[in-house]
Amino acid sequence: MSISAKQVAQLRQQSGAGMMDCKKALVETDGDMAKAVEYLQKKNLAAADKRADKVAADGAVASYIHQGRIGVLLEVNSETDFVGRGDDFQGMVKNIAMHIAASNPQYVRKEEVSEEEINKRKEIYFAQMRESGKPENILERIIEGKIKKWLSEICLLDQAYVKNPDVTVQGYVNEIGAVVREKIHVRRFVRFELGEGIEKEEADFASEVAAAAQV
Repeated sequence: MSISAKQVAQLRQQSGAGMMDCKKALVETDGDMAKAVEYLQKKNLAAADKRADKVAADGAVASYIHQGRIGVLLEVNSETDFVGRGDDFQGMVKNIAMHIAASNPQYVRKEEVSEEEINKRKEIYFAQMRESGKPENILERIIEGKIKKWLSEICLLDQAYVKNPDVTVQGYVNEIGAVVREKIHVRRFVRFELGEGIEKEEADFASEVAAAAQV
């Protein structure tokens, strides 16, 4: 099947993969763009898995400030300082910091979410759905699906990447890892939002004052 340069360029824009990889993916999938994207994602994931035993201790710490109201500080590790200083890696770190500012994840990965927090969330879902009249075994499957969706919303690496919602942030990291040929590890971040928490503190203080006035 003949693959046009336009198709290759379109796939490259969607996936971030190299021209030759994009052309090969389109040839292997008979020009089906969606299947070609999936082909590249699997290939990039496999490339990343081969480097799973490598230690990533270099990289970069990046900051991003959005309109003076949201600030993000992010650490992403690479295996070598050479890759950590490269344009592909630096661009990725900046893009992820921007994603964090926009999507407000609570954790880097789902393994960081405590069992206690997951169980509390399950209790909330059970309470919400208990009146639905559905059998208990069906409720359990529905709630497991809700938990999976909830985790994908609060965990950075499982979120849909804001610049390309067809892939997760982890998928985007894998793509860049395949380009730079190193293991990439998103280690930690902190996100600040102007005024965050102040209203609650003021409300708590006001309650304390009111309570003291009644004594």
